[in-house]
Amino acid sequence: MKTPLLQAKNITKEVNSPEGILTILSDINLTVYEGQAISIVGPSGSGKTSLLAILAGLDLPSTGSVWLSDQEITSLDEDARAQIRGEKVGFVFQSFHLLPRLSAVDNVMLPLEIKGDRQAREKALKALTRVGLNKRASHLPNQLSGGEKQRVAIARAFVTRPAILFADEPTGNLDKASSQSVGELLFSINQESGTTLILVTHNTALSERCELVHQLDEGRIQ
Repeated sequence: MKTPLLQAKNITKEVNSPEGILTILSDINLTVYEGQAISIVGPSGSGKTSLLAILAGLDLPSTGSVWLSDQEITSLDEDARAQIRGEKVGFVFQSFHLLPRLSAVDNVMLPLEIKGDRQAREKALKALTRVGLNKRASHLPNQLSGGEKQRVAIARAFVTRPAILFADEPTGNLDKASSQSVGELLFSINQESGTTLILVTHNTALSERCELVHQLDEGRIQ
């Protein structure tokens, strides 16, 4: 039987607004197993990105808990959560989040260098080769197309071999052809690595490739 890697228990997120307390997420329960690929879909404003941020330890819920492996990450301070993210978590964002003054290979190397990996450049070049960008390794982000930037981001996300990868609208800023190729790449590398994938997307073709699809509406999983 598969082992639960991530569990969200009774997650609620509330924020203050001019109109009073606004409930963004309400009593979310979610279990994700090792090696599983799930997608979270729903209309804009349904709470998808807020849920992803809490599951990844980037934000804290108002109530409830999140467990990654056997650790309750919602009980930890930001430094401890950051350490766990560095050890176990990868990210791919809609807006790429590449450092503009670093080359493609240096962007991919960054998480390895933070961990003190002496083979950072070698591993980064190998990761860029896997995403088809070995000839663009020395290029800066502004010299790359949107699809190429996302390929660099995917290489960076997988280079540390994370236990779990969070992808927030990974094809949201791409044209149709780039969306398709980036989607194929994301799922093929994910399958090769055996990484658990949590995907937030409006792209039906992407969400339907996941093992489970969770519909989020008005802060609740339907």
